[in-house]
Amino acid sequence: MELATKYNPADVEGKWYQYWLNHKLFSSKPDGREPYTVVIPPPNVTGVLHMGHMLNNTIQDILVRRARMEGKNACWVPGTDHASIATEAKVVNKLAAQGIKKTDLTRDEFLKHAWEWTDEHGGIILKQLRKLGASCDWSRTAFTMDEKRSESVLKVFVDLYNKGLIYRGVRMVNWDPKALTALSDEEVIYKEEHGKLYYLRYKVEGDPEGRYAVVATTRPETIMGDTAMCINPNDPKNEWLKGKKVIIPLVNRAVPVIEDDYVDIEFGTGCLKVTPAHDANDYMLGEKYNLPSIDIFNDNGTLSEAACLYIGMDRFDVRKQIEKDLEAAGLLEKVEAYTNKVGYSERTNVVIEPKLSMQWFLKMQHFADMALPPVMNDDLKFYPPKYKNTYRHWMENIKDWCISRQLWWGHRIPAYFLPEGGYVVAATEEEALSLAKEKTGNPALAVADLRQDEDCLDTWFSSWLWPISLFDGINNPGNEDIKYYYPTSDLVTGPDIIFFWVARMIMAGYEYEGEMPFKNVYFTGIVRDKLGRKMSKSLGNSPDPLELIEKYGADGVRMGMMLAAPAGNDILFDDALCEQGRNFCNKIWNAFRLVNGWTIDDSQPVSEAANWAISWFESKQNEVAAEVADLFSKYRLSEALMAVYKLFWDEFSSWYLEIIKPVYGQGINRTVHNATICYFDNLLRLLHPFMPFITEELWQQMYEREEGESIMVCPLSMDTYVDGDTVQRFEVVKEVISNVRSIRLQKNIAQKEALELQVVGDNPVAAINSVIEKMCNLTAIEVVDVKAEGAASFMVGTTEYAIPLGNMIDVEAEIARMEADLKHKEGFLQGVMKKLGNEKFVNNAPAAVLELERKKQADAESIINSLKESIAVLKKA
Repeated sequence: MELATKYNPADVEGKWYQYWLNHKLFSSKPDGREPYTVVIPPPNVTGVLHMGHMLNNTIQDILVRRARMEGKNACWVPGTDHASIATEAKVVNKLAAQGIKKTDLTRDEFLKHAWEWTDEHGGIILKQLRKLGASCDWSRTAFTMDEKRSESVLKVFVDLYNKGLIYRGVRMVNWDPKALTALSDEEVIYKEEHGKLYYLRYKVEGDPEGRYAVVATTRPETIMGDTAMCINPNDPKNEWLKGKKVIIPLVNRAVPVIEDDYVDIEFGTGCLKVTPAHDANDYMLGEKYNLPSIDIFNDNGTLSEAACLYIGMDRFDVRKQIEKDLEAAGLLEKVEAYTNKVGYSERTNVVIEPKLSMQWFLKMQHFADMALPPVMNDDLKFYPPKYKNTYRHWMENIKDWCISRQLWWGHRIPAYFLPEGGYVVAATEEEALSLAKEKTGNPALAVADLRQDEDCLDTWFSSWLWPISLFDGINNPGNEDIKYYYPTSDLVTGPDIIFFWVARMIMAGYEYEGEMPFKNVYFTGIVRDKLGRKMSKSLGNSPDPLELIEKYGADGVRMGMMLAAPAGNDILFDDALCEQGRNFCNKIWNAFRLVNGWTIDDSQPVSEAANWAISWFESKQNEVAAEVADLFSKYRLSEALMAVYKLFWDEFSSWYLEIIKPVYGQGINRTVHNATICYFDNLLRLLHPFMPFITEELWQQMYEREEGESIMVCPLSMDTYVDGDTVQRFEVVKEVISNVRSIRLQKNIAQKEALELQVVGDNPVAAINSVIEKMCNLTAIEVVDVKAEGAASFMVGTTEYAIPLGNMIDVEAEIARMEADLKHKEGFLQGVMKKLGNEKFVNNAPAAVLELERKKQADAESIINSLKESIAVLKKA
């Protein structure tokens, strides 16, 4: 097949992806091989591909493709998450555009709209991942609200309730006034804000002198919910308030002064307003001192009738107005600028409201006790390990998880309320009815008499089961898939969901399978722009991944992402990296065209230089392959890619191909050609996990292939043999060649003009002279005791090389260049001598460091002497 002159990703990518699908090369079934399992972090069903997905899924695909080539049974399971809050918001907005309010619909009518929206938009992101080359087993695609996953979620809820780990009660929760639902602590993002600290006057009831206490607060709009004022019993300045009552400003309701060590004597005036319904710490004081709670907010953040004032106004509008009203009433002592951290909803980005609410909770201590040791003992490994401390801190300060959400889109809580009070928990209506009859002793009860809880479960309550539910381990414990694929191998995710998801999956794994859900967690960084800013639509700095793929090709974009992606560190992304990836594709393509274009001529002998090149590159390739395997084992994928990139670009293209390249117009020996094709094949295999499309195209072009054959399932079959001596000597040879080329460039001597090379003393690479002669166009390499007068010399290690120049150079310019080199080397030597003259350094430095510094000294002195001799010779000339 004729190979196009230029690589065009559009001609290649769709063709080979369809080929892989047609031959079911991504599919996996249990067999006798070692399994390698990855479960995709399910993207939101609302989502479209962004740069974070690109990074995460590129890494997963690299790991999966590498495992396949290692002979493992690789299974990458895709799926999407129903994303309760985000999806419900999308559906509500869509309905609003049609003039329909959610409140006008029944639950079933709303869910019909939600399912229609999901069916229309839900698969978009998974289809987009195919453009990237994601080698998922699409036949296993799951959705957190499909039948199997939903059944699993309800079974787990019932099981944990029956174990006494799920309970229902009124607690202080984080309330999202926009989404109109409770949130878990992990869904609250704290942001530093520059606000105000208001000092309010609380008059003391019945005080003949009209005295007042001053309370400092950042939230004056909550005073209508105050039910006490609290002082520290050890605070002398507020001792006069003990046993008294104070009057809430504007509200004119008297509340008691209570005493508790909780109050910080140093903060503000040492007087604290206590609002049990709207502050978590105040709620604890309220419980301790049996204070009433007054909930002054409606669910949407406006003030309720219980507030008595500002009814129906938004909480932030009230804050502005109450400042004016307090000022007018003489009840505002002062206002100061104040910086504090304010909690925002992670989903809607509105300020959360602490609120007393009846919710369902999961007791977490039991799970934390199981899930902490495996990570801290490195049974389950984190890459990078710095995230172990983050994980430990959360586990050691674990709080119960609020798992109920006041939403309709999601798994409805399987609790059924009885006509005369109480409730039962069951996975189905039929089971609930049976339990209800048993509990009430009323055999006449019907399903219609039961009322199912209106709330649904937190989205993460389904996601935490993902590695188990994907293999149906909850509904069918011990089935063939769960036994074979669980625990999974690697999880690739962002550190921002270490609590939401990673920790909880570990908990669920130990609870339901008795072991970890995955063996390794690779934490990616955050993708930022080249200025270090987080990518966002509002900044307009987030490129469209599909447009990048169209412009640079999927392989170019994958390489661009990975060049900037060390594990756990943020990625400074720049389109220029994708351009570098595209250029590399062109380099690979052109190298193949070059090799493919050579004519095989059996009459051509194998030159000595070609023999050396074949021997050297075999060892070099094996050495790099071992390095890449080691880097993969440490999840240093960016470095692994760079190692293969350098092997191809520098060692293979710039050195090996140049050494073995036949003279223009002549053919190449079959043995040399076969070795070259073999090395090219090996290089494509090393590159394939990173760059799947171009490697498949060229691998298919190498030979006639059978239908269904693919590089994807070719083993990484490189030898482990490395001739370290040959590799080391070749580095010297390359340095000699580079220096000779530099002299040609400096002296403006054409490549076609043959030169002679002198080696002063012994020639450490005499056996490989043939390579130097070919690459440098030399007539001879001679060992001499003294270099020729006027020769241009250079050092490689401690060996001096010289090129007799005769009348080929500008003597004055050459003296000036060497004097500049001499000055630089003398400065360098001075620095080394200063270090070695430092007694403290010499006494404390490790032996290896001292040896290195002394070697630097010897090398510098040798080069300086050589330069001085050369300058002296030229000055005589």
